[in-house]
Amino acid sequence: MRSALWPDADPGELRAEALAWDDDNGIALVAFDDEGRAIGIAEASLRHDYVNGTDNSPVGFLEAWYVDAGHRGHGVGRALIAAVEAWTREQGCTELASDALLDNTASHAAHAACGFEETERVVYFRKALDA
Repeated sequence: MRSALWPDADPGELRAEALAWDDDNGIALVAFDDEGRAIGIAEASLRHDYVNGTDNSPVGFLEAWYVDAGHRGHGVGRALIAAVEAWTREQGCTELASDALLDNTASHAAHAACGFEETERVVYFRKALDA
């Protein structure tokens, strides 16, 4: 599912990242269908650095959120977000933040449907410097 969410990423790196997950600072959730197949994931962490658009620290941050296309629109994503919200509250946080690429309008709509509000838009820049 992580490969479906990040199709351009190296599968080995995604696997290593998932195996290195820090349970003390995050949560990884998997939703299953009635036949035991994984159909959705959500990963969240506590971020202690500044998170764009938030007022507090630490902040719960939705690091990954994916539902298999055939199961979208049936409450799977909403249930995953509800579980992340509960975990975030248990950590003493009053805000849950997330991000999405500018052109990922489906993610924007899914976030809005779950009660997220857009706070700002950012374009990152980079300039390579000669050594």
